[in-house]
Amino acid sequence: MPIQKNSVVLFSYRLSEKEGNPLEEANDSAPMAYLHGHGNIIPALEEELEGLDSGESKTVTLSPEQAYGARKENWTQKVPIKHLASKHKRLLPGTLVKLNTEKGTVDATVIKAGKFMIDLDLNHPFAGKTLIFDITINEIRDATDEEISHGHAHGVGGHHH
Repeated sequence: MPIQKNSVVLFSYRLSEKEGNPLEEANDSAPMAYLHGHGNIIPALEEELEGLDSGESKTVTLSPEQAYGARKENWTQKVPIKHLASKHKRLLPGTLVKLNTEKGTVDATVIKAGKFMIDLDLNHPFAGKTLIFDITINEIRDATDEEISHGHAHGVGGHHH
């Protein structure tokens, strides 16, 4: 069954920068899952995976514009620590955090943390980078009605309610 709209796709991947520096990975024992056609992953990556079948592999290179955009200089903000999506024991410079906003959560990087306020770099950590995804499709299945109505995959590698 090839990947198409409303397919739940489980895949393993290794993500690196154009220069070869590894950034993150999801291996076969803990694959990532997404609901195809619902904007759960980078649109350009989703487009590249359309039509692949279980067991197939593909290397996809995305420019910054296709991935997380250009890096915006001085895109920083000082916010109350209480606006972070999760509690952290120590907020050191370089720590990746999720910030609660009116439009949902966004990724940010700690620049400096005080007792009550935190200075954040609001650029996505991969902004400005050419990204190389080495992907293997582990499994494809039809989405359930519940997954389609929720707009995301449930279960292994997906969302848990």
